[in-house]
Amino acid sequence: MIIYNVTTNIDESIHDKWLTWIKEHIPKVLATGKFEKATLTKVLVDEDMGGLTYSIQYQSYSREALDAFYKEDAEAFRSEALKLFADKMLAFRTELQIIDEYTVNFT
Repeated sequence: MIIYNVTTNIDESIHDKWLTWIKEHIPKVLATGKFEKATLTKVLVDEDMGGLTYSIQYQSYSREALDAFYKEDAEAFRSEALKLFADKMLAFRTELQIIDEYTVNFT
């Protein structure tokens, strides 16, 4: 499984507007059918450049599903974000491959 991670630093002046928007945006990305689930997290580190930083981790169904997202959907979603928030946000994307998962078992 591949995680498509989008980390975004948001200028405080648009933070509330962006947070409302991202909570509407994530279900739209999931509606493409290329991801199993998404997790929105706040990064708990003070950035030297200021602002607030968030990470959205989208779990894709497969490498092929993620590649289809890039080909069919990604550009439109990125354009929307840039149109709305332009120079008030900085985003970068990474791909993570899940190697193994562990859970605590208290039984």
